[in-house]
Amino acid sequence: MPRQPNILWIVTTQWRAQACGYAGDPNASTPWLDGLASESINYTQAVTPHPLGPQARAALLTGKLCPENGVSDYWDPLPADARTIAHAMRDRGYMTAFFGKWHLADRDRNAPLVGEVHAKMIVPPARRGGFELWEGFEGGFLINDPWLHGTRLEEPRHFKGYQSDVVAQRAGLWLHESLSRPTFCVVSLESPHPPYGAHAPHVELRSPAEIELRENVPTGGDIEAQARAEIAGYYAHIAATDHAIGRLLSEIDLGETIVVFTSTHGDMHGSQGIFRKAWPFEESIRVPLLVHHPEAIAKKSQEAISLVDLPHLSVAWADRREWQCSYRKAAISMPTTSCIHLQCPYAWRGSRTQTRKIVFRKGIDSEMGIKSGFHPWLEFDLERDPYERNNLVVDGILPI
Repeated sequence: MPRQPNILWIVTTQWRAQACGYAGDPNASTPWLDGLASESINYTQAVTPHPLGPQARAALLTGKLCPENGVSDYWDPLPADARTIAHAMRDRGYMTAFFGKWHLADRDRNAPLVGEVHAKMIVPPARRGGFELWEGFEGGFLINDPWLHGTRLEEPRHFKGYQSDVVAQRAGLWLHESLSRPTFCVVSLESPHPPYGAHAPHVELRSPAEIELRENVPTGGDIEAQARAEIAGYYAHIAATDHAIGRLLSEIDLGETIVVFTSTHGDMHGSQGIFRKAWPFEESIRVPLLVHHPEAIAKKSQEAISLVDLPHLSVAWADRREWQCSYRKAAISMPTTSCIHLQCPYAWRGSRTQTRKIVFRKGIDSEMGIKSGFHPWLEFDLERDPYERNNLVVDGILPI
């Protein structure tokens, strides 16, 4: 690559690290990503620093952990003066563009989370993170027939089709048009986020009875039944989004483009008997992370990398210098409690290595016997106990 490389981030939502064909998941049909993984650096220990959408996205865009980046609570918008990866890349001569889900604007707390209110909400130009071209939506979880607005669409416009297909297609067209300067493009897809029952094109829905559950999902009751029903739809959307990603990849020059594939966080799907995200367990914090670099040798990396590192890694690529993860463990946290249904209701912080995870939970009521401040909550030996079934913390005390 004689000039600065083009850089493409493909960021999905709620796609846990385990849910890929190349990761050995028998439920996952991901032929395009499997092919990409075979030619990529596969960061097998990658985590999200904060397993909930806005906090994860703020860290991903700014390269700073929450709340240092200005986002702490689910409802906090990204500050207008926040410096993002878009500013850093523009300083280096890049054309910058963002397509798809934003989830970092000042939202209406009283509006339904699912539906057209958030999908059609206008994100003002000054609150679009410094991207030269911005075309997307705040939220709404409309997996089909999305509403888009932005630099070239002053008012929300309704697009027919699967959201991942629509967003990827429009991003691909822009990448074809933008040949005069190196490009930095973020393609932010909402799938495979709920509602899992939404239609997924190009895919034959599997029977819930055929789904292979993880070993830490309780069986024989309501949790298993819910997990099977949800996961059947989840993997349908994974397959449909893999198809959309494949169409995007086929439109770009992989010899001149560094491609990143990842997700903001995972989903518990009944593991540990719980659902959704914001939890510190592996199914919630572990994310896929592939880096296809034309000048790098494909390999599996055990580095303790996090989404918060991606802006720094991308700047290093733009500067044509090497970057390596400089620490032995990745920080993970939820800086505030979540009021969103089914998500983890605690604030917590901790760290994870390839073999160990330690998590401290914030006390909420000293009068009820719960300690104030942060106290030991979870510790797992991930090498011997990968499904986290043996908590080494006993009565709030870490083992010696």
